[in-house]
Amino acid sequence: MASIPQDQIEKSGFKIITQFCELIHLPALVRLLNYRRRSKVSLTAILIWLVKIIFQRRTLFRAPTPDICTKRTIYNILNDGRINWQRLSCLLAQRVITGLAQLIDSRRSGAIIVDDTLISRFNAKQTELLANTFDHDQQQHLKGYRGLTVAWSNGQIVLPVTTAVLSSQKSRNRVGKPAKNLDQRTLAGQRRAQAMRAMPAVVLELLQQVRANGIKARYVLFDSWFASPKMFAALKRQRLIGIGMLKRTKKTYYRYRGRQYTVRTLYQRLRQSNRHPRANYLYSCVVKADTAKLPLRLVFVAKRHQANNYLVLATTQINLTPAAIIKLYSRRWQIENYFKAAKQYLRLDQTQIQNYDGLCAHMCLSMMTYDLLAWQQRRQPDDPTIGDIFYQLDTLLPIIDLATAIGQLLVALTNLKTAKSPSRIGKQIQRLIHQFLTGLSVQTAAMITVETSGT
Repeated sequence: MASIPQDQIEKSGFKIITQFCELIHLPALVRLLNYRRRSKVSLTAILIWLVKIIFQRRTLFRAPTPDICTKRTIYNILNDGRINWQRLSCLLAQRVITGLAQLIDSRRSGAIIVDDTLISRFNAKQTELLANTFDHDQQQHLKGYRGLTVAWSNGQIVLPVTTAVLSSQKSRNRVGKPAKNLDQRTLAGQRRAQAMRAMPAVVLELLQQVRANGIKARYVLFDSWFASPKMFAALKRQRLIGIGMLKRTKKTYYRYRGRQYTVRTLYQRLRQSNRHPRANYLYSCVVKADTAKLPLRLVFVAKRHQANNYLVLATTQINLTPAAIIKLYSRRWQIENYFKAAKQYLRLDQTQIQNYDGLCAHMCLSMMTYDLLAWQQRRQPDDPTIGDIFYQLDTLLPIIDLATAIGQLLVALTNLKTAKSPSRIGKQIQRLIHQFLTGLSVQTAAMITVETSGT
């Protein structure tokens, strides 16, 4: 059986990336990012090369030196504080949504999902704005950042739109280097000031940015961490409908039929009434938040696999039926699938970049790669998972194997031009061997060195 040549496989994978770049008009987007080129290297070519490295599951340090420029140039571009990475991710998502208009159901209304994830940096010490961040899963403080993410979903597909790498609002929790630039006239200063603000305030800023870049949605979905009467009122001022899960706290009161109740006491009040639980939910009622004087519809839903337990959903759109509220809020889980895929395949929390601007660039590149995977997933008829698509592209953009590399070296030595001076031939051979070793992975090069020294 004839094997597929290496260059044809790489061309097939590169063709998919090229088609995606044509869909989003990447060269046109680059011109909107405040990137000022000082060399002949194109930012578009560098972004494509970085996406290929992600699919090859290599870090930037372990990646081979690109043909277009040096690694130092790539590091300088990633650490450039003038590039607006948030705008790039917003425009990317908007172009993908437009490009997939014929492949998704237009009757489904779009919704914005807000959530955060831990970007852990266990071994870091001097990283800029590093903070002790509380991990809700492990219930302890860990060193890292909060990756606040805004995603778009219509129930069929989820696309990350923008993100903010947050430190801590409290100075005593920040353990890394202080911000090197807080000049609000510069993009780098605004980015660092945003990292030290409260998370609900940053959410409202990101929502304004999302809508300003053409992402259309009516509903905003969030979990109990963001749900509060102030958040619902702020969303309503932006003409957005918030749907979130309420905390069962004693600090917030809701007025129902002239009396004030907490979420727990209101549930007991409804349970003692003559109302019978419905098939899809337990109870539903309209209350007023005592602090914001805002009408809310509350829906009490039975918690799965836990008897005598419940969840409370709230929305400012009191005309929505409880079934519609539950159906819309069920989309919120899709952003958790994005976090899992980004951490498992796209190395979202495994970068070793120390610069804060470089970390923001890394988050944007992970979102760009996930947009490519989601776009490719919707194009295929058998509806594969994101992991299947990633491994398909991984085989199309493979790391070169040892046998192929040795064959290429032998072909280069065979085509080597002869010279009268033996020293010149020796120098050419040494240069070819050096290029050969740098093109391989570190493990393969180490194995060749051991075998050569043994012989």
